[in-house]
Amino acid sequence: MVPALAVAEALQAEGAEVTFIGGARAEAQLVPAANFPLYTISVEGLSRSNPLRALRALALALAAVLRARSLLRSLAPDAVMGGGGYVAGPVGVAALTRRIPMVLTEADSHLGLTNRVLAPFARRVCLAFPIPGRDGTRYRVTGRPVAPASADRDAARRRFGIDPQELCVLVFGGSLGARSINLASAEGLAGGPFRVLHICGRRDHAELAARELPSGYQLHEYLELPDFAEALAAADLVVARAGGSVFEIAASGRPAILVPYPRAAGDHQAANARWMTEAGAAVSIPDAELTPARLGAEVGALLGDRDRLAAMSAAALGLARPDAAREVAGELQEAARR
Repeated sequence: MVPALAVAEALQAEGAEVTFIGGARAEAQLVPAANFPLYTISVEGLSRSNPLRALRALALALAAVLRARSLLRSLAPDAVMGGGGYVAGPVGVAALTRRIPMVLTEADSHLGLTNRVLAPFARRVCLAFPIPGRDGTRYRVTGRPVAPASADRDAARRRFGIDPQELCVLVFGGSLGARSINLASAEGLAGGPFRVLHICGRRDHAELAARELPSGYQLHEYLELPDFAEALAAADLVVARAGGSVFEIAASGRPAILVPYPRAAGDHQAANARWMTEAGAAVSIPDAELTPARLGAEVGALLGDRDRLAAMSAAALGLARPDAAREVAGELQEAARR
């Protein structure tokens, strides 16, 4: 949802009217919070291992196409953007049947199933990373659209009660959280000579909140997007998975310790981590090798080397694509005009 909302805000700034069609997951909370209208369809992911669940998903997808066609008929958009994921599939098919120009965005280092199916029919496919075999005029590398990074570090630190001279580590792992990172951080970073902002997600929050964490260890279940941007601005170092958030880390110029999710589709998180580490912006730890002691040692070594942190920060900023949202918005406007 982060790329979609960033593009929506760029379009709105150009005077366009933006409406979302989505499911009942993150968009149900984030889209209304950003003051965009949301219409919902009922869909679920296609199971690769359970035939009955796969048939149910296909039946829901067919019904969702009919619902999306009805919505597109009443909304009459000039163009449709597909943000990837199974929710975008029925809307993309509905747009094709109504001959509405379509632009796709891919936030990962491989093309997901929905985008692979829809890509031959799209006016443009905007990629976060170059993908082998995905070139030619149909594909364009724009980077991953993200919200503008917070520029006021002092205000961000005041927001979280962090003194100007304190070192701060931001830990996060997605809306549900990343259990291996959560446990390693709570054991390996608590009590260190630095502040910790730990966004642990819904799944592990109750368990971690029951621990006796020191006062310098701030545990948060979730942060709204503006608060998350401030947490990035307040931090000196980030510990995270290596999903699409690597672009937010880069945009904020933050050094990172990345722990790629080992079962990510197409192993794209490992590729994302390589993109950061090869540029000198991050250190990567395989999930199987993550322990409290290893994480504590890596964090301590980086925070103790200010010159290396500064070099990693500069490398991260060099990877950032701050104009990605405007570039994707421009492709949508061009598709609508044509």
